[in-house]
Amino acid sequence: MRIAIVNDLLMAVEGLRRAVISSGKHEIVWVASNGKEAVEKCSTNTPDLVLMDLHMPIMNGVDATRLIMQANPCPILIVTASVRQNSAMVFEAMGNGALDAVNTPILSSQGNMDGQKDFLKKIDLIGILSKPYPSTRLPTDNPVERNKAFLAPDTLVLLGASSGGPQALASILRGLPAGISTPIIIVQHVDEQFAPGLADWLDQQTALKVRLAKVGDRPMSGTVLLSGTNDHLVMRGDGSLSYTPEPVNLPYRPSIDVFWHSVATYWQGSIIAALLTGMGRDGAEGMLALKHRGALTIAQNEASSAVYGMPKAARELGAALKISALETIAFEITQNITPHEAGDCPVRM
Repeated sequence: MRIAIVNDLLMAVEGLRRAVISSGKHEIVWVASNGKEAVEKCSTNTPDLVLMDLHMPIMNGVDATRLIMQANPCPILIVTASVRQNSAMVFEAMGNGALDAVNTPILSSQGNMDGQKDFLKKIDLIGILSKPYPSTRLPTDNPVERNKAFLAPDTLVLLGASSGGPQALASILRGLPAGISTPIIIVQHVDEQFAPGLADWLDQQTALKVRLAKVGDRPMSGTVLLSGTNDHLVMRGDGSLSYTPEPVNLPYRPSIDVFWHSVATYWQGSIIAALLTGMGRDGAEGMLALKHRGALTIAQNEASSAVYGMPKAARELGAALKISALETIAFEITQNITPHEAGDCPVRM
């Protein structure tokens, strides 16, 4: 891949350059020392991937990500000294369209690069996701298995998102009534080491309780559960949640498709599923299975998507019953659940 580096520290730039070149698969096409310079260079020489720092003079990485994705969209990986310490900025950048985040590899006194393996793994994954990926072709729900499924009394709300997802998810959760009792489950493409920070961040954006989904959890009234590992979240026949590494060959981890197919098989109540902004096509096949199951399926529209990949795939597959702007999705969810589930509080727009 043709890779650009955006960082104001010469030592960090040199470390990133060495790590990228060491793979033998990529080249550095340009270096920018601040976000403004990066935006300008992207307009004349758009790379296959931008390695974007957060804290820089003139323009930070969050604003640069937003402007690049608006004018010359391309894959962006946030590379910062500490993802955990900068979690708020990381999730804001991901809300603007950045795909993922990783700690900056550090050049040790022995000349080794600490963190280089994880860094190169992120780059390879983005390279896979940047290319057209075939349908997941996961097995559809089995009527025999469905007959064994438990009876669910409530509507279940499903949200799936990738690049641009954190801000989109926060927007929807803020728009739901504070007293909503329907369970909500989110699958967001995010590395498991950042999932706890994302759950905490989302919890601060809404009056609803947001936490990571644990093995053995069941959909809970008024609680938002977020997939929390690099394995795939799944629903079991008794309505409980678990994680599985299968299918191991999927580049999307955790996979929206895998979870939504399991819900289509086992959840016997009503379902509302919204597929949000993101690169690739994860969630489209799962949404089609949910539509066949009788769910209300909503795909975010192009104008409000940071990256119009996944919702576009759902639309092209005929899986989405509605194509909606981000700002209307919370209202549509509220309108399609029962009055007792919506609670007594008004929708906060």
